[in-house]
Amino acid sequence: MLESRSAAETSQIAKEFAKTLKPGDIVALSGDLGAGKTAFTKGVAEFFGIPADEVGSPTFTMVNQYDGDLTIYHFDAYRLENVGADSCDWMDDYFFGDGICLIEWAQNIKDVLPKGYIEVKLDKAPEKGDDYRAITIIN
Repeated sequence: MLESRSAAETSQIAKEFAKTLKPGDIVALSGDLGAGKTAFTKGVAEFFGIPADEVGSPTFTMVNQYDGDLTIYHFDAYRLENVGADSCDWMDDYFFGDGICLIEWAQNIKDVLPKGYIEVKLDKAPEKGDDYRAITIIN
């Protein structure tokens, strides 16, 4: 488990994590609203040469594409519930492409994620401060 006390630290942790990523990797991000999922995504994007200010949560578009040293597909599955393989088959083009997929609210589509994804949990701990996050990476 890693600890962050600010969005900047969360982004820095993500940059270090990004060094381990390769084309075809799927990163499933989970955490409450405001836990830092987008801040984490910004850090990964920055590692691949994509300015952080170009990265925003794709809540209404479902997926944003960022082109840098490597293409990043940034999903937001917040509005998806009880999905099955048939309703998410459009995601396969991204999952099995040459980029990296980062999926916020991945727990909502866990049943359709391909095997071998990397899970990143961002947890708040208000007793340690409003900006504190425990970040757990499970391969």
